[in-house]
Amino acid sequence: MLRVSALLACGVLAGCAGAPPALLVGRDQVRDFALEARFVLRVSQPGGPPESSGGRLAWEHKNDKDRILISNPLGVGMAEIDVSPALSRLRTADGQVRESADADALMEDVTGHRLPVSRLPGWLLGRAGTPSIVVRDNAGRPARLSEDGWQIDYAYPDDMAGALPVGVNLTRSREIDLRLRIEEWRAIP
Repeated sequence: MLRVSALLACGVLAGCAGAPPALLVGRDQVRDFALEARFVLRVSQPGGPPESSGGRLAWEHKNDKDRILISNPLGVGMAEIDVSPALSRLRTADGQVRESADADALMEDVTGHRLPVSRLPGWLLGRAGTPSIVVRDNAGRPARLSEDGWQIDYAYPDDMAGALPVGVNLTRSREIDLRLRIEEWRAIP
């Protein structure tokens, strides 16, 4: 269960935290970012009870490369994921390393679930690919995004049009539910 929990977490959290500090730029201007978040992950197993886990993640997205550090609730590192256009690498706390040219395929190989690792940076910012459906709130921000069988719901700290989300919930059917509670956003110049 630890392996599935750690790996699926890169895919997104609910926790108790205040609103993250506002960035100096609006959501639409953010290209590279870092965030700190708590997550809760629930995975339904065919014929069995759902598995749940939680923890923390630190994510840095810069120059189309991602580095995701996943920790248990006490902050003990469980996995590190590095994603670039050419290679994706997963390192576990026990020193195991897995690599693939396709981040989504790597997650499927390790967890048994095809996770949209390559789409997550855009989804965290409310940016949709094609085809997709985006429902906007009264401030014009994405409130719900549906793409490729995934539904992404957003919660914001205030009514500012450029606000970044503090909550991102990703679900696929009744199979995976990943809830992120973002504690801090940082724009990377």
